[in-house]
Amino acid sequence: MSSTATTPVIDVERLNVEYGGFHAVKDLSFQVQRGELYALLGTNGAGKTSTLETVEGHRAASSGTVRVFGQTPRDRAAVRPRTGIMLQESGFSPDLTVKESVRLIGRLTQRTDRVERLLDIVALTSKAGTKVSQLSGGEKRRLDFATAVYGAPELVFLDEPTTGLDIQSRDALWDEVGRLREDGSTIVLTTHYLEEAQQRADRIGLMHQGVFHREGTVSELTRTLPATVRFSLPPSAPDLPLPATRESDGTFLVETTSLQKDLHVLLNWAQDRVVELGELQAGPTRLDDVFRSIGSEQNA
Repeated sequence: MSSTATTPVIDVERLNVEYGGFHAVKDLSFQVQRGELYALLGTNGAGKTSTLETVEGHRAASSGTVRVFGQTPRDRAAVRPRTGIMLQESGFSPDLTVKESVRLIGRLTQRTDRVERLLDIVALTSKAGTKVSQLSGGEKRRLDFATAVYGAPELVFLDEPTTGLDIQSRDALWDEVGRLREDGSTIVLTTHYLEEAQQRADRIGLMHQGVFHREGTVSELTRTLPATVRFSLPPSAPDLPLPATRESDGTFLVETTSLQKDLHVLLNWAQDRVVELGELQAGPTRLDDVFRSIGSEQNA
């Protein structure tokens, strides 16, 4: 295997970013491997944006080392042609048309692609001659995506990519991301839609107050909290065989680190006593539960 294949696409070592007296990012280290979809998530003010801006080459690190394709991201000539970036807000000239905007980005990145192909992917073919200033918010987001993936870059940053998009546009976006990944592209995602990260990310870095609160696969992150079983019971039900908490809506919650075993106990108990477990739900902890736990752990 070549060294290029084994070298991380992104390699961050002890990154610090400071603004005056504010320490936004503190000794942060992580790597993103070739072909990964890595989600960088964080609470408000966690330092996520400062981290991304440094990795993208928009901001200089206060200290530490950042390498993209083995180069400093500040070396735009070496890194930018291989990178696509979808920012939260586009910087397109309002007087350019949709087609002109895509073609301009193509020239700047030095990659090759067909403008018509990209406009078809994001359903903007009929808007090719429309000025950017006349697009809706959702149409501008689709244009942002088209320019970010122009020429199938090796590394794509997607910052809140589906905000303001309808379901069909979201599906089309993720279909194209899937095609990019099949061709070997590496994706870095930030999103407030945690279910997107849970469904699609290979690994997640969860930031809080400038450092990683946790990092790992979805399974590794969700295993840090117990699984849950939720159900309702008739008023005449006998005592439960497991410790449970009664929620404010009257349903019962069982938290367990042995989901299969305890669910088996509960179902056998219900069958033996002819008790109906209403609205039964059982499953591992969700990513949003891990996210919520940050504040409670901080306050503990």
